[in-house]
Amino acid sequence: MKLGCVSSNTITTLRYLSANASSTGKVVRFRFNNQNPKPIVLPPETMPSTPYPTVPYPPKTPIVEIPGPITEPTLPQPQPQPDSKPPVEIPVPNKNTITGKDAQTNMEDDVLFKDIGNKGIIILNRTKALNALNLSMVEKIYPVLKKWESSKKLVIIEGAGEKAFCAGGDVKSLVTALRESDNKIISETFFRNEYTLNYLIGTYKIPYVAMINGITMGGGVGLSVHGKYRVATEKTLFAMPETAIGLFPDVGGTYFLPRLKGKLGLYLGLTGNRLKGVDVLLAGIATHFIPSEKLSDLKEELLTTELPDPKEILNKYQPKPLNQEFSLAPYMNEIDKCFSASCVEEIIDRLKENNSEWAEKTVQMLLKASPTSLKVTMCAIQKGSTLNLPDCLKMEFRLACAALNKTSDFCEGVRALLIDKDQKPKWNPTCLEEVTDTYVNQQFMKLPEEKELQL
Repeated sequence: MKLGCVSSNTITTLRYLSANASSTGKVVRFRFNNQNPKPIVLPPETMPSTPYPTVPYPPKTPIVEIPGPITEPTLPQPQPQPDSKPPVEIPVPNKNTITGKDAQTNMEDDVLFKDIGNKGIIILNRTKALNALNLSMVEKIYPVLKKWESSKKLVIIEGAGEKAFCAGGDVKSLVTALRESDNKIISETFFRNEYTLNYLIGTYKIPYVAMINGITMGGGVGLSVHGKYRVATEKTLFAMPETAIGLFPDVGGTYFLPRLKGKLGLYLGLTGNRLKGVDVLLAGIATHFIPSEKLSDLKEELLTTELPDPKEILNKYQPKPLNQEFSLAPYMNEIDKCFSASCVEEIIDRLKENNSEWAEKTVQMLLKASPTSLKVTMCAIQKGSTLNLPDCLKMEFRLACAALNKTSDFCEGVRALLIDKDQKPKWNPTCLEEVTDTYVNQQFMKLPEEKELQL
């Protein structure tokens, strides 16, 4: 081989490649091009990638007064297409994942804070994901709320965009991590911190106004329903659809649902039925109903008032009279009669006896849900009717931890509805009769003392 035309840099490269080939026992062929005398390896070798070590997400760390940068665990961050519409069953983002620099930017901006004199605004800012709540957001909101409780006179929380306040918790990412690595620490940390935030909102010492404009489900309900004021609009779409994904109405759902009129809360918790617009007020979930076109004026007045309580301002913006009947009013007697049964099987029997179109639709909603979730939900709501908010959240944390395994209905429900989207969950047990009282009671068992939710 003639090397007279080859530069010293090329020779150095040749030596390196030859040495590397010798160490690996591979045959390397070289070809030189007269116009571009650089060595070319034939065929191209692919360097083996070095697997990243699995690092469990650290346990809950003490909350600090001034929030700093927070690193979210490495989880798939689903992003819908810009023109996508909320799915029929449960609104969730598209499968697309943001990585690298875009992921970091998204994480840093997923919740925004505006400090306006003695008032503060929190903006949930994941519009493409319908403002779904993730661990990064929870860990940013808590310390700011805690600080503002003693330094502000009023806090407003709202969702960016027009579609959603918050469509729920980002359970898809939690289940993906659980299925791939059986890592429960990430999910446990999320639920622990989320429920701690729910408790802070429920005991907040200054007025907390949640503008629940758009989709408000699951985790979004937890960010709003425990606050002093909840403002619904004609765009509000409320639901607690957890039984459809093998879970139960959490984020304090076992506390506020049994405190709605009659058996309405149990009906909403078991079926996941949706309420729209003024119905959210008439059901007792929102405290006010204000047309969305007036929200900007309302917000401006709330931020400039020096009144100690914003109730007078909120009342001023609510149309009078509302002139609308609760959409479930015609069925409240049937709801109270059927859902006062002692078990889920008896609820279904009473609905079948009713034989109305409404009853038939209700039965179909129940039969689609996880049998285990239905029984756990009914038991939890019954227990929650006599418990205070912190004890309900502690109970919910035990139930959430019990659901964190690969074979749970929670994993299967999220797979079927949110990941694979085949809409065909394979529940285990498959029917209500197979879900024994013993099995249900096991889900409520206390955790080791060091693992219990501390509030």
